[in-house]
Amino acid sequence: MAAIPVYVWRLAPDGLATRRQLRAKGLRPGGQDVVAQIERPRRRRPPLVAYLYRVDAAKPVRPMTPAKWAVLGKANAARRTCPQCRTDAGYVIPAELGVCVPCAYPDDEQRAA
Repeated sequence: MAAIPVYVWRLAPDGLATRRQLRAKGLRPGGQDVVAQIERPRRRRPPLVAYLYRVDAAKPVRPMTPAKWAVLGKANAARRTCPQCRTDAGYVIPAELGVCVPCAYPDDEQRAA
């Protein structure tokens, strides 16, 4: 496999974009290989690397179907439901706690306020 070109941050040629830039335009890589990469230098740490794709070879983003929206809604509801008290916490339950804040800290007086 041949080495891909590496560009300095903000100096990539026109016609190339990162995944996020493609998504902002309503596009996706569509199975194409990485064409190049850009590197953003950082002090005392390795550089940040972003892979670039050809914009002209990108495909449109697939639209969400009603079934996909329903599955996404159920998944998000499951992330908000406390496994201990089975109520909707109104926020995504932190993975560190594993349960909603009132269940994790039942003796906390701040909970009443």
